Amino acid sequence: MLKLGLPIAALFMAFLIVFGAFGGIGSGGGAYAMGCGKAGRPADDGPSGNGSSGDGTGGADKDLRGRQVQNAKIIDQVVKDGKLPGRATLIALMTALAESQLDNINYGDRDSLGLFQQRPSSGWGTKEQILDPKYAAHMFLFGGDSGDPPGLTSYSWENMSLNDAAQKVQRSGFPDAYGPKETQARSIAKEAGIDLERSGENHPGKSGSNGSTGDQKTGDQKTGDPKDDGKSSKDPDEPPTNCATSGSSQPGNPGDPFHDGKAPWPSGVVNRRSTDDAIKWAKAEADSHRANWYQKCLAFTSIAYGWNSSGTDYAIDHYTDVMPKDWRHDGDRNPPPGALMFWDTGHRAGHVAIYVGDGKVASNDIVTPGEISIVPATDIESKWGAKYLGWSPPYYPNAG
Repeated sequence: MLKLGLPIAALFMAFLIVFGAFGGIGSGGGAYAMGCGKAGRPADDGPSGNGSSGDGTGGADKDLRGRQVQNAKIIDQVVKDGKLPGRATLIALMTALAESQLDNINYGDRDSLGLFQQRPSSGWGTKEQILDPKYAAHMFLFGGDSGDPPGLTSYSWENMSLNDAAQKVQRSGFPDAYGPKETQARSIAKEAGIDLERSGENHPGKSGSNGSTGDQKTGDQKTGDPKDDGKSSKDPDEPPTNCATSGSSQPGNPGDPFHDGKAPWPSGVVNRRSTDDAIKWAKAEADSHRANWYQKCLAFTSIAYGWNSSGTDYAIDHYTDVMPKDWRHDGDRNPPPGALMFWDTGHRAGHVAIYVGDGKVASNDIVTPGEISIVPATDIESKWGAKYLGWSPPYYPNAG
């Protein structure tokens, strides 16, 4: 038995070594060190990250699916009570799937709560009210009694795409996050016995609860409620005005463009891919539109440089604790291509992206949750309201 067992054990250990070498790239396990985040961003839609891919469950297990169906029934009843058509139910389901996976969660970005991640501080109601699915659905559809915050029926919602109608209410930093949830929403509605094709008394001729025509364009003018631009004084996505930067190099102001700098990496920076190859790989990943990177910004940057994981749990920690102090360029808006750029998003994890040159970064989640996109570096500030911390060389002393 001993003679037989030793070769088997050796083969098993070899399997573990090979699996460990390559498993980190394809999996979303702890070795990834997620390290990225703005809490309350649209939820991941299952393993594929894209509800339009045909996955009607979105990766939900049996228990979550059961809660989704029950919440869908509650939302649909509120829609019926408001004499709205099934299309309104579909928009509400897609919105709740993107915001909370259609689960009545009691946490989120800052004070966001519930199915639609509504915020007490922005006038959506008390914590207890928002955590009542019936109340939350009513607020999403009809808004506050005074029209602030505005709900779906405050706009010409039936003249908009499903995604744009949802975004009009939510004013999300991820404006295209709702459309991919349509397949999953229709699957849940079918299981719940909801008729999404039924008509309702409220139609484009009665586009708003106040009788306005929302922001439907006629020529070059807008009619109706002046708040129909989607931004009110309580807009949670309005970038903060107090995020001035300070730094040791050439600090700028929020919104200022980023320019290519020139700085050789310190001799201690050694990676498995060169800077040019890492940028090339990041751009290829953006072109692939693979939804593998939801909340995995730090993992993405380390894998771009050839590692299996970053070895650090959070992007913020990688900048403030792991990176040598004299390698941090606080507030400097002139990073060299290949540099890691860091932001404080207002919650624990923070965000990091790879600067690819010409004022742009390769970043996950900024356009489509889970995907890498090449975007202006200023988008992290303007779309997320994040505070730019600075840049550093691509240094991963704890990488796997």
